[in-house]
Amino acid sequence: MHRGASPAGVDGFSPDAPYRISGSVSVRPETFGALVYDFHTRRLSFLKTRLLVRVVEGLADHPDVHGALEAAEVPAHQREQYLKALAGLAQAGTIQPRFQGDTTT
Repeated sequence: MHRGASPAGVDGFSPDAPYRISGSVSVRPETFGALVYDFHTRRLSFLKTRLLVRVVEGLADHPDVHGALEAAEVPAHQREQYLKALAGLAQAGTIQPRFQGDTTT
């Protein structure tokens, strides 16, 4: 299991921390993955695989991002790719850090 710093070039994202889907974001599953809509920014984006959707939806159930990747059964050789995707989602505000006592999903 690889744990460590955030993916290269992405500040503020820590896979060792707990995350969740932002409260202003709605995820609608589709055959290709999911549509993601942020009601605050009015931004529409896509999750391109069902596996990424499982990871994102499972973030709130795990103590860190690594736990969500493991629970979704992301293959070890693809984990760095998924960490980069999640870092991008954090940068866009689709997912956000979860704090102790945070019960909003």
